[in-house]
Amino acid sequence: MPITSDDELWAAVPAGVVALLRPVVDDLADQMICEIQQRVPEYARPADEVYIKVVRLAVDEAIQRFLGRIERPQDPWDLEVFRSIGRGEAAEGRDLDPFQTAMRLGARVAWRRLTEQADRLGLDPRTLYDIGEAMFVFLDELAGAATEGYNEARANAAGEMERRRHRLLDLLLSQPPASPEAIAEIARAAGWRMPKTVAGVALEEQDGCPAPSLPPDVLTGLTRERPCLIVPDPTGPGRARMIESGLRGRRAAIGPPVPLLSAASSLGWARDALGLAARGVLPDDGGVLRCADHMAMLVVFKDEGLVNALAAVRLAPLAHLRPRQQDTMAETLLAWLRYGRGAGEVAARLKIHPQTVRYRLRQLDELYGDQLADPDVRFELEIVLRARQALR
Repeated sequence: MPITSDDELWAAVPAGVVALLRPVVDDLADQMICEIQQRVPEYARPADEVYIKVVRLAVDEAIQRFLGRIERPQDPWDLEVFRSIGRGEAAEGRDLDPFQTAMRLGARVAWRRLTEQADRLGLDPRTLYDIGEAMFVFLDELAGAATEGYNEARANAAGEMERRRHRLLDLLLSQPPASPEAIAEIARAAGWRMPKTVAGVALEEQDGCPAPSLPPDVLTGLTRERPCLIVPDPTGPGRARMIESGLRGRRAAIGPPVPLLSAASSLGWARDALGLAARGVLPDDGGVLRCADHMAMLVVFKDEGLVNALAAVRLAPLAHLRPRQQDTMAETLLAWLRYGRGAGEVAARLKIHPQTVRYRLRQLDELYGDQLADPDVRFELEIVLRARQALR
């Protein structure tokens, strides 16, 4: 009659078999360990006591628990030892494949020795078949328990590492900055190599946006109230392209490279840039904006109130003109300041007739008088006129 469940399988093996097997289990364990050490390279290292202890513990526990299962098939089944072995392998940074290979090899050795000694042990073919079937079902259970413990440990380690990286991000963005010693300590715990420079990245919250695909050394704060990233070595070979590719589909701004302890400043400038792009002051193509390409505008708009106050002073000579006249005169004056004092160059930039430029320049000379000869005044005029142009 075929066996239809694991319970029936274990019940099919006579409990009296255990008494026949116990006298040979010590020798069997030694043979299994010897074969494993010869055939599995990871366990063929006599100097590595950890590996040797793991395999002996696993073999001894497997044999004893196998016999106990045959004797008492209805007792609760505890595989915590093998879950612990799986957790230990993960903690040691090893892959679980060598352990699984060793257990399969050990089971084959045990089965071969049992078949060779079946007559001497008094095992009839039916009983031998039932033992073999139970053995390989048991092997699957051990492998499953070890895998469960291994995955649990890996998940816990990953979660702990992620918590440390979030803590590191908090320290880097704290105001005032955390001490270099505190940052170095948590960086070591998080397995994060401290770079010379970093860049802050401000992200706009976008529903349905795919998770970014970023290098593993990028610190991510996607769940923060204001999502952000810290990118190490942002000017390294290919880094900018890699980050922009990973953020494709998201609106973001990358701050300028700064020393590690100034990460919060870089992120602050990136957030300023994102805000200015939303207002149309900086170009916004829905992708990644690089602060390094717009530093002058960031400086100008860092204190917009102060720029407005300066504009009220420097653009006062235009205040009595009609709005349309103010626009044309401001445009001409900015082009004159930026491209030189020749009417021909200004006309080419503005795409108007040189005579029109000469007329406007004479008007500006009358409105401003000697002020346009002062380099400080010209500098301040260019600041306010660039800001005015950006806002328009």
